[in-house]
Amino acid sequence: MTEPSSPSYSIVDPAIVRTLPKVVLHDHLDGGLRPQTIIDIAAATGYDGLPTTDADDLEKWFFDAANSGDLPTYLTTFDHTTAVMQTKDALVRVTREAVEDLAADGACYAELRYAPEQHLAAGLSLQEVVEATVQGVKEGEKAVADDGGRIHARLLLCAMRHADRALEIAQLLVDNYGEHSPGEGYVVGFDIAGAEDGFPPSNHVAAFDLLRKNLIPVTVHAGEAAGVESIADGLRQGAVRIGHGVRIYEDIEAEMSGLELGKVAKFVRDRRIPLEICPTSNTQTGICDSVEEHPFNLLYDLGFTCTVNTDNRLVSGCTMSGEMVKLAEAFDLEYWQLLELTTNALETAFCDQPLRESLEREVIYPAYAELGDAMDIAVDEATGAAAASGIDALHGEHLHTHGVGAEEVELSMENLKAELEQLGLNLDDDDEVGDAGDASQ
Repeated sequence: MTEPSSPSYSIVDPAIVRTLPKVVLHDHLDGGLRPQTIIDIAAATGYDGLPTTDADDLEKWFFDAANSGDLPTYLTTFDHTTAVMQTKDALVRVTREAVEDLAADGACYAELRYAPEQHLAAGLSLQEVVEATVQGVKEGEKAVADDGGRIHARLLLCAMRHADRALEIAQLLVDNYGEHSPGEGYVVGFDIAGAEDGFPPSNHVAAFDLLRKNLIPVTVHAGEAAGVESIADGLRQGAVRIGHGVRIYEDIEAEMSGLELGKVAKFVRDRRIPLEICPTSNTQTGICDSVEEHPFNLLYDLGFTCTVNTDNRLVSGCTMSGEMVKLAEAFDLEYWQLLELTTNALETAFCDQPLRESLEREVIYPAYAELGDAMDIAVDEATGAAAASGIDALHGEHLHTHGVGAEEVELSMENLKAELEQLGLNLDDDDEVGDAGDASQ
């Protein structure tokens, strides 16, 4: 009788990924509503602009409308979500449900971002908008805890980059920053969002100056609809993370000896500026046609600090688990690499260090260690070698090495050429490719 085969962990299992703890840094509050919630609030507030009042059909409409291939069209889908987020009750509900939904997908830490200036149509003040979302986060955390789970959620305030209220939003953030403010420690950072091309971060110098003076961390949307200069401009304004940022690949040149990183790309990589990568969203806004063609693998192999995010769960029809699985399937990632992406995010989150250490020690590492123990790493009877255990069991034979200080990043010629061709970069077939890590120095 043939013995049943052992479970394979060489390819990630979507069911297992859903159980693993996750950290999301880039999730828009107005891009992740439940379809039924939109319908309920629209009915209660008299908003009659929805394309349909069937929840399943509405969910499909958002996803189809978002697959336009460009950012401006993609952003039009938010007209409906923001329209139903104009009252205190609506903001509390939407925020609470976002926290609950992320926790149900395994998130143990989440940063939700939104633009307070977009929620004033029914008479709320900017401060009342912030206080409603803080209440929603607290209710969401409590609901998850009451159900036996654990999640910590924080809020980022966005200024709309095409508007002129960035300084006002920066001051709102200063007023709500810290445990002893009305924000109660839940409001932790600043962002600029909206149409990127033609609206550089430097349009809002005064806002960034105020935030720097008050030691408040900043991330900016950059390298999505605009290129490398947009990223550089955000860095000059003090950004310590880059929302999306994937067009940094445009600052990487293919030379006969390998890859040469430009000034901005070297700074981002060497200073470990995190890229808040949102794979599905990037395909919808025209950065690439599919996740398989995404520049993630090139950036990861070259040592950039990559994180995985949802961007807009409703609009992009995605979850954190799904995004991780898509990347794993497209680029042969293993569980230890999912752990690396998760810890990359936590290390660069805008939370305090005690919370970061608590999540690592009590949630993230124990879950991955348990997974490692469950993996069928058999004792080699021929040599008597002991099986690996815990997190060590997640590491196997790998095609390349990766990490801070790695002297060598090995890419096969075939894979390297394929990645470069997808990004519009080419190497002469007759030339030998040198070591990619050395060439980028």
